[in-house]
Amino acid sequence: MMISRHFEIIGYTVQYSVTTEGGATSNRDGDGLGLDATLSRMQRPLFIDAVCRPGARLGPHPVCPQQGGSGTCPRSALEAKEAKEARGEDAHLPWLDPNANNVRVFYLMELDQLVRDLTAHTTAVGMVKAVLGENFLISNFTANIARPGSLSMALHSDQSLVFSEPWRDIWALNVVWCLTDIREENGATRYIPGSNRWVYRNQVPANAPDLLVPFEGKAGDIIVMNGRVWHTSGSNVTEGEDRALLFSYYTAPFMRQRVNWAAKLPKDIQDSLSSEMRGWLGLNPVGNIGMTG
Repeated sequence: MMISRHFEIIGYTVQYSVTTEGGATSNRDGDGLGLDATLSRMQRPLFIDAVCRPGARLGPHPVCPQQGGSGTCPRSALEAKEAKEARGEDAHLPWLDPNANNVRVFYLMELDQLVRDLTAHTTAVGMVKAVLGENFLISNFTANIARPGSLSMALHSDQSLVFSEPWRDIWALNVVWCLTDIREENGATRYIPGSNRWVYRNQVPANAPDLLVPFEGKAGDIIVMNGRVWHTSGSNVTEGEDRALLFSYYTAPFMRQRVNWAAKLPKDIQDSLSSEMRGWLGLNPVGNIGMTG
């Protein structure tokens, strides 16, 4: 069954259609789509910016194996962080995060098939195509764990980090997978509503920190964030609660990827990828030639 819906993102109304297996639909909280997926059940994702609908649930921590799911969880993400540190790779960026309690794990695509499946998840890719078009690149896939005591990172927009001003269009999207509940107290991402319309850096006001508001969600929610939205992580003021997120970062095809996948992904993984995934990762000999006719 083909189901069409509309969502609003940064002032545009986008029609998005999905096909559900067996035609099954679900309407929890009065409005939703049941998407029968290999990894999870997704209903009514939350969109930034603007946040036009409340977040819905994928179910009780569907990607956490410790809670009956099929994938990763904060503990395994931290184990990945420890393994990378043992190889001499950084898990803390002093220029970005004030202290080491904000943990970052990079290059997750090489670690597990689950990560590659999430990156290519039909719902996530459908949302990306609805905004960026059919031709896009996977720039990076990372984890960020705000541990108790972590402080707020530097204010930024994801698009401004990889492309110079002016930012006249949407050329980047982050699909954020919530592995834990996200609350203001445990370091929820804080963003400035309407900041997606800023074209130049000098439009960021001096009182920008006063304009930040948190987005909150449950484990299993996803958030699609426009790359032009200015945001920061919050501070985790809890006693013992981690806030864990996965970030799948997609860009327009003319933008250089953050990760050189040809250099980073082991050859056996590259050889196992579908032609479509190879194109999204920029691994094919030729790309970015567009369409004619």
